[in-house]
Amino acid sequence: MMFKRQLDSREAIGFLVRTFYARVREDETLGPIFNGVITDWETHLEKLTDFWEGNLLFFVKKKFEGDPKTAHQKVDEWMGNRMTMEHFGRWINLWIATLDEHFEGETAQIAKNQARKMATFFYLKVFENRLAKTN
Repeated sequence: MMFKRQLDSREAIGFLVRTFYARVREDETLGPIFNGVITDWETHLEKLTDFWEGNLLFFVKKKFEGDPKTAHQKVDEWMGNRMTMEHFGRWINLWIATLDEHFEGETAQIAKNQARKMATFFYLKVFENRLAKTN
C-alpha cells in the first residue's frame, strides 16, 4: 500500500498540481487543448499552485493573481465554442483520481468539492459568454 499524505503545504499542493497536469497533458481529450493554449508550463504551474494554495490553505505566501473565468472563456473561443461539460467532467475525474492516489484527509476532500464547484461555475460562465456574443 502506498503512503498517502496530507494536502497541508505549498509543497504538497505543488506536487498535486504538477502530477495532475502531467496527466492532463497526456490525456487524449484534454491534452490537445491544454498543450495548444499554454505556452509556458512552468509559469502556469506556479500560478495554479498559487490558486490552489489560496483556496485550500489559510496562510499563503503568494496571493493568486489571475482571472480564471476569462481564461476559460478565451479557451472556449479558441476551441470554436466547442467546450462541453464532458471536458470539465474529464478534468474533475483526473483531479479526483490524482487526489485519491496521493492524498487523504479533510483538505483533500475540500479540494475535490471545490473542483466540482469551480467546474460548474466555469462552464456556466463559458455558456453565458457564448450567449452574450450572440445577443
